[in-house]
Amino acid sequence: MLNLKKKLGLGVSVLAGLGLALSSVTVQDANAAPPTLTDAEFKKASQVYFDRCAGCHGTLRKGATGPDITDTKMLKKRLKKLESVIFNGTNKGMPGWGRTGEMTKEETAQMAKFIQIPAPIPPEVGMADMKKSHKLIVAPDKRPSKPMHDRDVENMMGYVLRDAGKVAVFDGDTKEHTGTVNTGYAVHILRSSASGRYFYSVGRDGKVNMIDLYTKKPKVVAEVKVCLDARSIDVSKYNGPKGNFVDKLAIVGCYWPPQLVIMNGETLEPIKIISTRSMTYDKNEYHPEPRVAAIVASHADSEWVVAIKETGLVWLVDYSDLKNLKIIQIEAERFLHDGGWDASKRYFLVAANMRNQIVAIDTKTKKLAAKFETGNKPHPGRGANWDDPKYGPVTGTTHLGEGKVSVYGSDPEGHPQHAWKVLYTLETAGPGLFVKTHPNSNHVWADNTIAKAKGANKKVCVFKKDDMMAKPNCFTVTNEQSAKTGKVVHFEYNKQGTEVWTSVWDNQGEIIVYDDKTLAEIKRIKAPWLRTPTGEWNVYNTTNDVY
Repeated sequence: MLNLKKKLGLGVSVLAGLGLALSSVTVQDANAAPPTLTDAEFKKASQVYFDRCAGCHGTLRKGATGPDITDTKMLKKRLKKLESVIFNGTNKGMPGWGRTGEMTKEETAQMAKFIQIPAPIPPEVGMADMKKSHKLIVAPDKRPSKPMHDRDVENMMGYVLRDAGKVAVFDGDTKEHTGTVNTGYAVHILRSSASGRYFYSVGRDGKVNMIDLYTKKPKVVAEVKVCLDARSIDVSKYNGPKGNFVDKLAIVGCYWPPQLVIMNGETLEPIKIISTRSMTYDKNEYHPEPRVAAIVASHADSEWVVAIKETGLVWLVDYSDLKNLKIIQIEAERFLHDGGWDASKRYFLVAANMRNQIVAIDTKTKKLAAKFETGNKPHPGRGANWDDPKYGPVTGTTHLGEGKVSVYGSDPEGHPQHAWKVLYTLETAGPGLFVKTHPNSNHVWADNTIAKAKGANKKVCVFKKDDMMAKPNCFTVTNEQSAKTGKVVHFEYNKQGTEVWTSVWDNQGEIIVYDDKTLAEIKRIKAPWLRTPTGEWNVYNTTNDVY
């Protein structure tokens, strides 16, 4: 038995998910007697925590999107109460992991005990470790100079198969599956290269893969592991007086260790590590785990816009001279999360979801433009931009804590009277993760992925731009096969903006394609290998930041 009434000893178990021996981590002393777990139970609970909990509560459990769940606080809670919260979720936005079928009752009980145990602190990842993991599978000069197929690369769709650790690629025109590649575990996002040739993926395990779309079948041409937990990646897109940086550099934002890693964009060779540990913007208190949330690449300057979650800072990282690196730090709001551009690509719009706010950063003046409340825990993904017939350019966000889309003005130059304020709200079927539209569409799509009402997380809600106050068309996406455990998540348009692709997140998942004009189902893709499809990205839309 692993008796954790005493300080955890060394070499006791393996910290699953992070791939670390406990001999390489340190643990804090507990203020009260924690429960006991066997080696096997601790290993499994570590994996489940990494997989389901660390994203919101942090590796050190100090909280961000979710609250502080450090052991000293959790020891004051009854185990049965903790089990109930973990299994059923809360009305404030926490998913019910048991209710949705992603945690068993046994795993729930182990997790309740695990969070009453001092959090293990994983080690750092340095340049030497990264270089050992780097693999240049196909050198740039050995890659094809043009597509080796007749497909429209710009209309290819990349699909994350989350728990399988794979990315599948589809032809957006024919809906044909063109191939699947192995990637990091639990890939969070895909980003297209500035040229549109490559997909870059980053897994929750910090592994980065570069996927060539010019080959007959998609092929991983380079990979590297730059951290132990990651969420964000982007490339350099600038071509101007400072130089041509298209596809030259890539950047990964890590959750652990809390750092940025800049790489060669054509080979993934790591070049530079930048720690994000610093003081919080509001109280000037040191924070040991300021994780990197959203990253977007400017089209107008040689900069990446980086949201630092716990410190509440937005960094403008100028990559034009890495030896004399310049970073502008903008005080914004704490617990920054997802974000993207407004339609003009001047303003970076990011959710500070534990503050119930959206933050607007003006990348032209390089200053904070505004911050304002939208609702309970905004979670826009990259958001959705459209022209409202009454208010002009607007942006929408879904919420983790309530079933609504808040629509706010995002054109301070053309419509200053409407800018940076919520203009109206739209009721959905429940709390959701993503909202999506396209300039060629009259619709705005919202998911209800974390809704608690029976069957609500299997629905999508579609609003009409020319009549946003009308009742939305909310309909069920799942079929009999996926009706019990599957939930609908994320959307992507094809290049033309005429079709919408979405995912049924389940171990026997599905991909469904809809005609955006009629909302009729065009195609339902099912296959034994289609395990836990989550996010999907179109090359053209991702390259050009169309959302």
